[in-house]
This record gives sequence, C-alpha cells and structure tokens, in this order.
Amino acid sequence: MSKKFYITTAIAYTSRKPHIGNTYEIILTDAIARYRRLVGDDVFFLTGTDEHGQKIEEYANAAGITPQKYVDSVAGEIRGIWDLMNTSYDKFIRTTDDYHVKAVQKIFKKLYDQGDIYKSEYEGLYCTPCESFFTETQLVDGKCPDCGREVTKTREEAYFFKMSKYADKLMKYIEENPDFIHPESRKNEMINNFLKPGLQDLCVSRTSFKWGVPVTFDDNHVIYVWIDALSNYITALGYDPDGSGELYNKYWPADVHIIGKDILRFHTIYWPIMLMALGEPLPKQVFGHPWLLAGNDKMSKSKGNVIYADDLADYFGVDGVRYYVLSEMPYAQDGNITYETIIARYNSDLANTLGNLVNRTIAMSNKYFGGIVENKNVCEGSDDELKNEALSCVKEVDSLMEQFHVADSLEAILSLARRSNKYIDETMPWALAKDESKEDRLKTVLYNLTESIRFIAVLIAPFLPQTAEEILSQLGNPVSTYESLSSFGKIENGHKVGEAKIIFSRIDTDKKLEEIAADIDKKYGKKEESKKIEGLAQIGIEDFAKVELRVASIKACEPIKKAKKLLKLTLNDGEGERQVCSGIAPWYSPEDLIGKKIVLVANLKPAKLCDEESCGMILAADVSENDVKVLFIDPSIPDGSRIR
Repeated sequence: MSKKFYITTAIAYTSRKPHIGNTYEIILTDAIARYRRLVGDDVFFLTGTDEHGQKIEEYANAAGITPQKYVDSVAGEIRGIWDLMNTSYDKFIRTTDDYHVKAVQKIFKKLYDQGDIYKSEYEGLYCTPCESFFTETQLVDGKCPDCGREVTKTREEAYFFKMSKYADKLMKYIEENPDFIHPESRKNEMINNFLKPGLQDLCVSRTSFKWGVPVTFDDNHVIYVWIDALSNYITALGYDPDGSGELYNKYWPADVHIIGKDILRFHTIYWPIMLMALGEPLPKQVFGHPWLLAGNDKMSKSKGNVIYADDLADYFGVDGVRYYVLSEMPYAQDGNITYETIIARYNSDLANTLGNLVNRTIAMSNKYFGGIVENKNVCEGSDDELKNEALSCVKEVDSLMEQFHVADSLEAILSLARRSNKYIDETMPWALAKDESKEDRLKTVLYNLTESIRFIAVLIAPFLPQTAEEILSQLGNPVSTYESLSSFGKIENGHKVGEAKIIFSRIDTDKKLEEIAADIDKKYGKKEESKKIEGLAQIGIEDFAKVELRVASIKACEPIKKAKKLLKLTLNDGEGERQVCSGIAPWYSPEDLIGKKIVLVANLKPAKLCDEESCGMILAADVSENDVKVLFIDPSIPDGSRIR
C-alpha cells in the first residue's frame, strides 16, 4: 500500500509578477513531490496564491481597477509561470475562492467563540509590504526586520489571537519533535528569538482597508492575512470546523510545508498555535529554504536586479533553469544567480557531462550495431565499478531526498554521469570497434553505458522531467520504474535504441550574454539610461496640453482618520481654496507640508476618498519601491502659476 505524502508551497502573494527567487520554491517543491511519486508515494501537492491585504488594495486603486480584477490578472500570471516551469501541483488554491473564504470565516468564528480571539486596540509599527506589525525593539536600524523598509505608526481597533496561551505547549511540541523545523539553525532562531522572550498576542483583523475576508459578526473588520493565508493548507483539503471531508481526513497533517526562511516565524509559531486552538494535528515538518540572490543581493525592483523565470526559460530552456536553481541552492545557505554562472554550469554539467554522455553512447550503438543493445557479459574490472556506482547512487539519492538535500542529490546523479564518461575513456569503444575479436566486449561496454544512462534518466526525472523523457526516448523507452533500479541489467538483450540527438548544446558565453543584454534592453529598458523612452506609451503635445498643472501652496493639512495612508490638504491654487487628498501619510506629517509650494493637477475630475472630496492631485516621485518624495516648488513662484 502506498504511503500518503502531502506537500505544500507557501502561497504566492499577488502583488507583482514573481521573480526567479520566488519561482525557486515551486521548482524545489515540485522536485520533492515528483521524487515521492517516483518511489511510490500517494502524493498531494498544493500551491496557490494569497490575494488579500492592504498592499493589493493600494495597487488596485493606483491601477484604477477593482482588487478582484487586479488579483485575477496577477494570479493568472503566477499560475502561468508555475505551468511554464513544468510543475506538477495537484491543486492551485486562491484565497478569493468561495470555499476558502467561507471556511476562514468559520475558523475565525470558532476561535472567537471559544475565547481565543478577543477585541481590543492596536498601536504599533506596521510594514505594509510585509503585512506585519513590529515593536520598537524588533526593528533593525529603525526599519522592518524582514525587508528593511520603513515602518509607519499605526493605531486601530482590532481582534487579537491569544498566542501566549499556547506558547508553552508549542515549545514542548518542538522539543519532543526535533524534526519539526528544518534546518536546525532555523529551529534555534525561532526558539531563541521569539518563543523564549515571550509571545505577544497576534493582531488578526484590520479596519483600515476593506480588501479581505469579512468578519461575519463585525462589519468593520476584515480577517488579517495570516489566519486567511495560513488556513489555505487545510481549506484546500476541505477542512470545515463543523466536519471535514474525505480529502482532509486522508492527507492531513501535511508531511512538509516548503517555505522561504523569511516567513518561518508565521509557519512554525503562528500556524501551529492556530491548529492547536482548532484541535487539529500539526504538520510533521516545516522546511525553511534559503534565498536565491542576484549576485550578492536580494532581488528587488528598486535595485534593478530582478530576473524572471520566463525570461530565463527563453534563454536556457525550462530544464536548464530548473537544473541551475536546484543544483545551485545549498541546504541552509543562500544561493546565487547570475547569467554568467548559469551559462558556466549549463556548459559544464548539462552540455559537457550529461548531454555528451548520452549523445556519444547512442551514436556509438547506432554506428557499430545498428542501435541493437546486447550484453555479452565480457567483463573487466571497470564494469563492476560502474555498476556499483549506479546502484549506490540510487541509495544515496534516496537518503539525501529524505532530508530535502536536493542540490546534493543532483550532484550524486551528475557524479554517475561523470563516472560513465570516465568508463568510456577507460574502455575506448572506438578502439574495440577496430578489432573483430573484441566485438562481444564492445557490446558489453555499450550495454553497460546504456544501462547506466537509464539509471540516470530515471533518477533525474523529478528534477529535469523533460530531459529525462528525451533521454528515455533516445534509449528506446526501456523500463523506467524506480523498482527497476534495484539491480543493474534490466534492459533486455536485443533492445533497440533510438536516434542520437543533442539534448544540450554548448553555449557561446560572450554571444549569449550579448543576446540577453539586448533582450533585456528591449523588454525593460536599460536602468542606467534614464532618458530612454523606448517602450513607454508616447503621447502627442495635444494630449499633454489637456493636463493643467499649477503651482499651489499648502495652507492646512491633517490626517484622515478612516485612512492611514491619506492626508487632507487645503490648497490655495491662485483662484481660491480647494481640498485634495493624497496618499503620502507614510512619508510626511502635516507639519512637514504646511507652507510648502507644490505642483497641482488642477483639472483632474473630483473623487471621493474615504468620504472626503478630493479636487485634484499633487505630484510626487517614486524614489524607490517604498519611498515617495513630494515635488516642492520655489517659494517665490506665485500661487496659480501655470506649469508648461
């Protein structure tokens, strides 16, 4: 009977298109899921998208569309990239799915009814990109400890979850289940940095935005991201506090959550405590993988170092991308990606080692024996070495994959390919072919090589599925089950291999880098060429003339209670006073603005923002991903002056 294996990724946030660092997680999880299927487990592989929150509401408003339409677009893009990378998920959950919303509302109500959630008021420091609250002592250099961005002081009514009630129980669970958090360094971090100092109660609802799952018994509140997002692991299986379905009873608890190290706290502290409060089993293991860095930096649009998976697939093929990210990432330390290192590894491992081995072996089998493979058992010492290497590779990969050492598993398979290439050098088939008396020895050598390549193809399938399929096709589709790797010699005598085709062509480094640079320039523009306008939507002078820009002075300014991001400005535009609402509260206080001269879009259609009328817009610059600067004007310029 097959063993069940439930594996999940963290669900991707639908704020922006995911870069290769985000995409690494789905590829990693797919490799593990495919391997478990290969060895015979009954696998359920879940991924999906996290679609609620303040940041998404802000992005949608800026784009002039509804939040639902915004997340529909980004979720579709994410799923498209997951599919492009050939990932074999069984279910793709969206937190806007009706069944998930209803289940989350029931979970929240259950926790409230049993006294684990209570209503109070929150005052603290909030990071919008991370959707997280922090205390002053948790900040690093006054900024968010997770992403390094600015935080804002926030005060609002909220519901809270009693984390401290379950802290001792969680600590005991972690101590009694040493494999719960991996790697070991991550476990120590959670215990020493969060559990031992004492857990604060967790804010689990918000009133300052509306894009979220509504609290059924309090219309002013939406359920905060972590109860909403984390619950996906059980709602996707049909969990219901009133009685769960067959899928949940079969697969829960999860065998492993695969997540980024930056959200480990939420998955190893908040999530287990929620499950304890619900009376449900905890996941067996949480694996916090490291980051894939661009050069030596975390990828960021503001730094201009973002690399996308679909672009890489265009340059190196899907399996070229999969191989690099899976082989490059160490078990516990951050990995690194540059175009130069991708090309170097592609050439050395895929083209020179693996591709060359397959091409030479199939070509020689066709050249010398019309593609017919036959074992004549004319053996020498190097034969046993190759056979033993193949059999030990199976055991080594199995042991490594039990601990999610994916990069080491790939290295073990590549080592078998290197040993096979060495076997060619040792046996010199081209020399054997010149001596008719060595025909049976030549047949034995080519049989052993073909069988060794079969081992490689079967073992590499979870990591490079398209490549494995192509290799097996060139081998003439011999038996390719995991069970067939129990002994060396499963290819039947008289088996015919297919035609030799190049799987991985060696890349000319300089030429490829030039092609990539030209493609990036065409798609995104050169970051250093700020004057470049290629790719922008161009307008005529008549279009620009429709926009009336005036100098105005700020006479009064105050915050808007219902919106933490908005300030209400009273402006003198040279013809009188007007009111404008601007989303600059995270960067400016009212006293910073009063008396300053700004640029006003004077003929913008009036709009209602949080029940306040806004008649115009002031101009500001996006300095970085989370920094905005208002454009202040020379104070000597009179109010009402036209800007042309």
